[in-house]
Amino acid sequence: MIRLSLAAAASALVFAACATQAPPSDGPAPAVVVPSQYELGLSTATELQTAGNVPAAIQRLMQLAGDPELTSEQKADVLYELGVLSMSPTGYDLPGAVGYFDEVIANHPNTDAARRAKAKLPEARAQLEAMNAVLASADATHTERFNALMKLGRHLDAIDLMTQYDIQPDNEVKLAMYQIGYLCDETGLTGQTYTVADRDGTSRRLRFCDYGK
Repeated sequence: MIRLSLAAAASALVFAACATQAPPSDGPAPAVVVPSQYELGLSTATELQTAGNVPAAIQRLMQLAGDPELTSEQKADVLYELGVLSMSPTGYDLPGAVGYFDEVIANHPNTDAARRAKAKLPEARAQLEAMNAVLASADATHTERFNALMKLGRHLDAIDLMTQYDIQPDNEVKLAMYQIGYLCDETGLTGQTYTVADRDGTSRRLRFCDYGK
């Protein structure tokens, strides 16, 4: 009797264990959310900006702005961000900033980005006028004129002035020139050497990319 009772108990435990096992799921696997090109573009631009490479962030947003699949609101957001970056301390394109804000206001007037662009436009125009005033001033030094030309997006004119008068820009400007592609660390280049500290502390010895080729 005891053996039968033990056997029955063991059978009951096995049955209960089998009964409590979850049946295999026949439902669909969770869907994988794939970011849109718009989301990827903005994310990449933000990462580049955070890493201190505003020129590359601007280039990424310019590519994104040309996407024909963007909605009006998305296009307005991209153009607004282009304007903000272009007028930032390391954007070096004040006329571009004004143009981007104007485009948002004119072509996407009913978006939130247009409202923000209207608020930002006076500041961009004031900076633009200030840099033009530096160029018009007879008292401006060569370095001041160089910095104004860089801010105005007239980079080649700035480089001409830089080489003509042996101007030594500060590290931020030289780093931007490296990020944009005017200065390179390739071998075989000639001309003046410029030492630049990168964001991660790396020291680079750069020359103008088109010298010695």
